[in-house]
Amino acid sequence: MPLQLSDKVLALAAQAQADLRPQFDRIDAIAEENTRKVLSAFQKHRVAEGYFAGTTGYGYDDLGRDKLDEIYADIFGTEDALVRVQFVNGTHAITCALFGALKPGDILVSAVGAPYDTLLGVIGVVPKGHGSLMEYGVGYRQVELLDNAPDKAGLAAAVRDPKVKAVLIQRSKGYSTRSSLSVAEISELCAVVRENNPDAAILVDNCYGEFVETIEPTQAGADLVVGSLIKNPGGGLAPAGGYIAGRHDLVEGAAMRLTAPGIGRECGASLGSNRSLYQGLFLAPHTTAQAVKTAVFAARMMELLGYKTEPASDAVRHDIIQMIHFGSPEPLKRFCKGIQFGAPVDSYVTPEPWDMPGYDCQVIMAAGAFIQGASIELSCDAPMREPYTAYLQGGLTYESGKAGVMLAVEELLRES
Repeated sequence: MPLQLSDKVLALAAQAQADLRPQFDRIDAIAEENTRKVLSAFQKHRVAEGYFAGTTGYGYDDLGRDKLDEIYADIFGTEDALVRVQFVNGTHAITCALFGALKPGDILVSAVGAPYDTLLGVIGVVPKGHGSLMEYGVGYRQVELLDNAPDKAGLAAAVRDPKVKAVLIQRSKGYSTRSSLSVAEISELCAVVRENNPDAAILVDNCYGEFVETIEPTQAGADLVVGSLIKNPGGGLAPAGGYIAGRHDLVEGAAMRLTAPGIGRECGASLGSNRSLYQGLFLAPHTTAQAVKTAVFAARMMELLGYKTEPASDAVRHDIIQMIHFGSPEPLKRFCKGIQFGAPVDSYVTPEPWDMPGYDCQVIMAAGAFIQGASIELSCDAPMREPYTAYLQGGLTYESGKAGVMLAVEELLRES
């Protein structure tokens, strides 16, 4: 039975897609350049069938795992990288990077306001359990946004203290309403830090941003980038994991935190996941482009209906996240219900707000994914608080992402 879509929604979709041809051409060009970069790295490192064999137990001498580290370092333009399925999510990978870069008495500075909600417990700003940075004697400061944008003067003042040993820059907007940062903007923030505290390590939370542009933050001044494999770089195939790429000493420090001092990166069985990690990375530029197209299409559809979006449908993208401002809870919940209808998995489920671990309010999440929690697959979530903004991301293919958005609009119109 075909999807139930009204003539009105089909007409809106046709208009939206026609309006977006220049955007789609630009996205495709970025995907082509990034695909060539990934293919070149695979060829340079002589990827072979033998690298797909996994290891068990301690995971010593896992050739495929170790070669993938080299490939990530090559793609991200860094000295070193650590790619492991043992990272349970992006927050875990960022935590390892922070603990690897800081010691008691040091100070961490967040450059663009508060970081993503789940990191607040890691830092110790809010009590989320034993073991935060603050409990281990690491201080914390954050530079608040100025007119909803990075405050460069405030950042310069905050990092001049010689005790500041690490600066965290979050590329995506998270659950804030600021714009996501471009690599060029991150480069400008890196220059401010370098000028005022050359010894501070600059760490970028790169989640949702990989392959959206043709260069990464480590190619523009950052010391380290960190992300999740069930987002952009996993290409929809990675079953779990995260990556860290950057300066060798910082990567090594993170590896010691992931496992134990003296063990570091030497252990960690790949458990048969290498093929999926390699193939997912190979597909990542294309899959990321599909997610960006889905976000742009969603923005244009909602603009045609009179909703405010950020970024606007004609804006140049810096991550895969699309904000849609609903202003009240009911249309937000209906939209999420429609996105769930468009999922290939659990499409019959109705999402409801719930007390999600790590967040300070109830969160509604529409997600029917092959990989649990994979944000590169079509999903939509929102904190149930004003201004009731939905954060849509993902879409393994533009065609499926488009269908999901159309079903969400159908649900929105049906109840209005």
